[in-house]
Amino acid sequence: MADRRDVDALTPKILSFLESHADRAYRAKEISRAIGIKNQGRYQALLDAFDHLRDTNQVTVQKGGRVQHRSNDHEAVGRLSVTSQGFGFVAQDDGTEFFVRQARMGTALHGDRVRVALAAQKKNRPADQKREAEVLEVLERGSPKTVGTFSTTGKSGWVVPDDQRITHDVFVLKENWNGAEPGDKVVVSIDAFQDPKAAPEGRVLQVLGRADAPGVDVLALALAHGAPSDFPKKVEAEAEGIQPGITKQEVARRLDLRDANVFTIDPDDAKDFDDAIHVTDLGSGMYEVGVHIADVSHYVPQGGIIDREAYDRATSTYLVDRVIPMLPEALSNGVCSLRPREDKLAYSCIMTVDGGGNVHSWEIRETVIHSKQRFTYDQAQAVLDGEDHPLAEDVRRAGELAETLTKKRMAEGAIDFDVPEVKVLLDAEGKPADVVEKERQAANRLIEEFMLLANRAVAEEASSREVPFVYRIHDQPDRERIKALADYVKTFGHTLPHKDGLVQRSTLNDLLHEVKGTPEAPVIEQAAIRSMSKAIYSPDNIGHYGLGFDHYGHFTSPIRRYPDLIAHRILKRMQDQQPGAIPTEEALAEMSEHCSEREREATEAERESIKLKQVEYAALHLGEEFEGVVVGVTKFGVFVQMTKLLVEGLCHVREMDGYWEYDERRYTLFSKGSGHRIRVGQACRVKIEAADPETRRVDLAFVELPGGKPDGEAKDDKRSKAKERRSKRKTRGARRKGTSR
Repeated sequence: MADRRDVDALTPKILSFLESHADRAYRAKEISRAIGIKNQGRYQALLDAFDHLRDTNQVTVQKGGRVQHRSNDHEAVGRLSVTSQGFGFVAQDDGTEFFVRQARMGTALHGDRVRVALAAQKKNRPADQKREAEVLEVLERGSPKTVGTFSTTGKSGWVVPDDQRITHDVFVLKENWNGAEPGDKVVVSIDAFQDPKAAPEGRVLQVLGRADAPGVDVLALALAHGAPSDFPKKVEAEAEGIQPGITKQEVARRLDLRDANVFTIDPDDAKDFDDAIHVTDLGSGMYEVGVHIADVSHYVPQGGIIDREAYDRATSTYLVDRVIPMLPEALSNGVCSLRPREDKLAYSCIMTVDGGGNVHSWEIRETVIHSKQRFTYDQAQAVLDGEDHPLAEDVRRAGELAETLTKKRMAEGAIDFDVPEVKVLLDAEGKPADVVEKERQAANRLIEEFMLLANRAVAEEASSREVPFVYRIHDQPDRERIKALADYVKTFGHTLPHKDGLVQRSTLNDLLHEVKGTPEAPVIEQAAIRSMSKAIYSPDNIGHYGLGFDHYGHFTSPIRRYPDLIAHRILKRMQDQQPGAIPTEEALAEMSEHCSEREREATEAERESIKLKQVEYAALHLGEEFEGVVVGVTKFGVFVQMTKLLVEGLCHVREMDGYWEYDERRYTLFSKGSGHRIRVGQACRVKIEAADPETRRVDLAFVELPGGKPDGEAKDDKRSKAKERRSKRKTRGARRKGTSR
């Protein structure tokens, strides 16, 4: 316990610092540096002052024990997320969200960090209704640029943003057009936006090409999500100058595994092979499992220009027609890639595993390997299915052990999400030729299981050594979302037992297994995924809920994920295999936040690029009829996924015959006229009326209503029933007249 006088003296200094930096939360070490604390005694006093401020509720405690200035109940600071409908939400660091109407956003744009005024709390406000707010000030722009289509009116230039969350067109003076022509896709800066009644002003930074030129649409989408396709020339030059050769001295200091039966399994079109495995039978029911990872940290020193560019990107972005790599191709597809029949440097996790899938020991070593075979998933699957190959015994041994590992994980409570993925096949001009479902085979799961095993082992190693580390964490689901999920599945006759929103992983698995094979399975699986928290990177280890692991990190893909590169450097420094200090928790927290954000953007870019081509594909089939399944029901219409095209569209209620009412409790649309009820999971037949790639929207019309009744009969039924009621009234009237006589 520190001297009380020191604690009392430091308390107002801490409060003053937090008040002047109210837009974010801080750790104790960050504040100690900021206010000039250098000796251990004073630092202990600061920690005691921290405890006092927390105990007396003078500060807000955020994730990881960070503290933030406690503002009054009338204001808040957070990040603005705007929806395509124009309204938005401001999220604080602790996850609290406030609703913002478009008219109350001022000059704030999607992604900005803002200060907001909070509306008075309404009495009897429903639990799921967010408190309203109005933007008072933009503290930090989320992005200084955006991507859109250039147009002109007279001498004025305008850029209409592709991102529908940016609800203002950008005005560009003629001297700032930078050669842009109407109809060009451009990158535009947002330089000034002071008046919400006027347009933001900017400059054309880059002309990407004609909006309708092949590939420009996907390129624009990538840039909009912060994924530049080209590397700076200096970065490319440095990468190309790295020599691929391995010296005798380097081999001598490493574990030499070139004689081991190492192999890779990857997609058909992969070139960046960052992981390889070997599985050796040690006898007595024991196996040696080697997971060998490209030794990127050997070639990419921390702080160099390649490393800085890799950190900015933080991840490779996998789009529908291209990969935007984190590292230049000279490294990702060349020097670092574990190509077959070449000596390669690796960083390996070598584990001893028994026949029941239990890991008895592991070591993490710098190695040199020589991959004996590059398998595609299909080739590996053929070997698993019995095809002959020189490595057949090794592949099948790995397959059997992987199957055991999967069963063990499931038995221990890992959540078994198995949602189908879509793949769009493109022609030479980038136009969609077909849409298919990705096939997941045993060969895919084989590699996944061994990567999980290694990722878990290295995280446990770092935790046991008590060194700062970047973990891959997955929090428990939000309680309100679980309650909503339980209500939702009840409408299909299923149950999800929970205790005030707390749910066991085994209970979720029971639900997923129960619905498998039913018409409603896809929508219930998607609803369950949406109820989950998002997995993120963090130095604060809370475990991984979905996998059921207490310790988990990312180690196996340093060519395409920066957190894996961080992990390699930490582990090597922990083992004194690489110079440099292990980063502090504060530094890792900042890196983790950046990498998590870049991952979110890359994932969104991938999804959008696939959806773009799906809608383009639908546009090639206007007027055609397809079988479909109802995947969503709202008060404004019915969402249908076409079975063959794997494309989702909307049958708007205003285009449906008859009068339809939305039953919010049952998630159904009901026609009083026909008695027809539409619900998720029903089969139907639809026609494609319109498809707009720009808005990603497909409009459908029912040819045959869910349940088998052609659309149009609802209106006929309504008329015939009305006619029947009139006839009955006439009959009853005649009888009454007869009785009076």
